[in-house]
Order: sequence, then C-alpha cells, then structure tokens
Amino acid sequence: MEGNVNYRQALTKAMAMCSQSERCRFDVAAKLRLWELSEEDIAKAIDYLIKERFLNEQRFVDFYINDKLRFNKWGKIKLSYMLHQKQIPEELIRSALGSVEDDFYRKILHDLLKAKARSVKGATVYERRGKLAVFAQSHGFEAELAFAAAGQIIGDQSDQE
Repeated sequence: MEGNVNYRQALTKAMAMCSQSERCRFDVAAKLRLWELSEEDIAKAIDYLIKERFLNEQRFVDFYINDKLRFNKWGKIKLSYMLHQKQIPEELIRSALGSVEDDFYRKILHDLLKAKARSVKGATVYERRGKLAVFAQSHGFEAELAFAAAGQIIGDQSDQE
C-alpha cells in the first residue's frame, strides 16, 4: 500500500495494523507519511486512533519493555534510548522502567552473561570478567550491575576450574 492513498483507506489500514500489535504514535505517523497523507490527515487519524483506543502509548511502552527484556535481553539503558527514539514521553519511560522487578531484571542479566561466559576467552579472570561486563553494557545494562554479575559468574566458573 505504498504511495498515495486516500484518508479512509489509510485509516482502515492503520486500524488493522494497530489491532495486530501494539504501536506507538511515532511509528503510525511514519507509516501514514509513507502512504503520502497530509500532515493534517495524519493528525486527524492519530487522534481518531487514540480516541478509539487503537493507540495507547502507556500500553505500547509496557509491552515494548516486556518483549525487549524477555526476548532481546536489553537492559534499561538501551530500552530507554530506543523509546526516546520513538519520541515516547520521559515520564512514561521512567514509570515503566521503574516498574520492572529487580529480581526479574537481574535474572535476565545473569542468564545472558551465563550463556556468553562459555565463549569468552581471556588470559586472566580479570580480563574475562571485563569482557563479560562490556558485553552486558552493550546490551544496555548498567555498568555497576554488569560488573557485579560478571564477577559473580566468572567467580563461579573459576571455582569450578
């Protein structure tokens, strides 16, 4: 459905798109621009989708964080950055990230590093721990948590060696 379409067709397609999975205002507006709708029609369509509850930023943020944590193993820093890219308000991001359970979050990090630790090579325990921590940080986990979890995992492994 690329190119020029009328408002009614675009709205129907946007409703179907929002019904299939959670979307944010930014993504829907980008799609409507791709379909060459005017900015006035885009604003009207977004307002309609929000009013009819096809679009809900809070719901989107909650699902986005849950999915990216569980399946992509992203930390709070990366989640925050990606949500900012989608122009989600700071208050929504902070609130949703604050509601993530610490035990669940730490378990995600621990499982990610446990799997990675099998393939990390290094001459010393210190070097392997550093590589694991950098890996965790590249997934968006906080430095303090990353080093603590890496130290725990490498410590567990060096006990077994």
